[in-house]
Amino acid sequence: MDAAQLKEIIRDSGVIGAGGAGFPAYAKLSDKADTMILNCAECEPLLKVHRQLLAEHAYEIMTMMTEIAAVFSIENIYIALKAGYKEAIEAVSAHHESFPGLKIQLLKEVYPVGDEVILTFETTGRIVPAGGLPIQIGVTVFNVETMYNMYLAVHEGKPVTHKYLTVAGEVKNPCTLRVPIGMTAKQAVELAGGQTSDDVAYIMGGPATGRIIPRYEAITKTTNAILVLPLTNTVIRKKQTNVKIDMKRAMASCCQCQMCTDLCPRHLLGHPIEPHAFMQSATSGDSSKTGVYLNTHFCCACGVCELFACPQGLAPRTLIQECKAELRKNGVAAPVVTQELEADKARAYRMTAMKRFIGRLGLTEYNVPAPMRENAFIPDRVTIYLNQHIGAPSIPIVKKGDIVRVGDVIAEAEEGKLSAGVHASISGKITECSGRFIMIDRVKAERSGDSHE
Repeated sequence: MDAAQLKEIIRDSGVIGAGGAGFPAYAKLSDKADTMILNCAECEPLLKVHRQLLAEHAYEIMTMMTEIAAVFSIENIYIALKAGYKEAIEAVSAHHESFPGLKIQLLKEVYPVGDEVILTFETTGRIVPAGGLPIQIGVTVFNVETMYNMYLAVHEGKPVTHKYLTVAGEVKNPCTLRVPIGMTAKQAVELAGGQTSDDVAYIMGGPATGRIIPRYEAITKTTNAILVLPLTNTVIRKKQTNVKIDMKRAMASCCQCQMCTDLCPRHLLGHPIEPHAFMQSATSGDSSKTGVYLNTHFCCACGVCELFACPQGLAPRTLIQECKAELRKNGVAAPVVTQELEADKARAYRMTAMKRFIGRLGLTEYNVPAPMRENAFIPDRVTIYLNQHIGAPSIPIVKKGDIVRVGDVIAEAEEGKLSAGVHASISGKITECSGRFIMIDRVKAERSGDSHE
């Protein structure tokens, strides 16, 4: 199989980054890379998906990695995972003799080591340019589920129809599930035994970077977790704060201690982002230091500044994201950084320990095992979005009233643009087909015994 064929299979199978922004995987396959990293850092607290998937399917994942490396002449192949992921390490080690070219890189238990910029430095010692991508320094990064989905597409002809996600927090049976894309968050929680409290909010994604969602929101290809947390939890209170109140609190309280900058993961790698300087200018109304505002483009929104560093509980990340959004809205691009970046000499002493981070977020009691369950669950309806990935939305090829089977293509990648295919995650009838989503209802004849995958 050549590079063009491999990319076509992965694009048409709808494989995108199974987390984060959902970058179409085929576009990250490049002969410009001399290094490939499998990201098994499980960046956010409480999430278990990638370590569990690597433990269960290590051979398949390692097979796909070596095949990609052969096609694109990638010299260095790393599996990067935390030292505490014992089962995943054992699974990889058991097959290591069959894949002598793969190197195992053990990572520190810090946050956010799963961020691909941080991961690249921890694994290779190379620094990704400010505002840039790892490929600019010859590195390509894939998370575990993305690599597994590529294996299924190439070796078994299976498109992406299901998602692995951790359900944790105020639920009876925390677990990691494999569910059809398009089912609701509420249904996922019910599969975990249901919520154990009424006064809760749902977060889609991790506690630091995820967002509060309605309980009936549909699961997408990038949903790594559904977390059910009390309304009184620090994470929920932070996410529900009004931005105007955040600004007023900053105006009244920011003492310029610089802790937000001292602990900023990107700043520690030399990126020109200084949260404390932004806070000073923004809260005083000083618009003369334009660089302070323009450099907000380099914030990765990890939340260390406001969830861990600030002793006064202020919200630098939130205010920086508001500024960045306004700049983008007005077409103001990130500044070009030409100087060579260098990691701060104090970086090793300023990294955010994951255990302390979990404690600061009030999540210690929820940091419990979440066993993986791959048993099939087929909902009566799914709502599948067409823009689950960065780039152009998929183009529907079905219409209302059509009957589809699980795995059928229902929307194709837009030709000539960064895009990815979308497939039916259950069998049934198309009951809605708009520019935003396709809705599928199971037909009555199948509701009693539809067992296909």
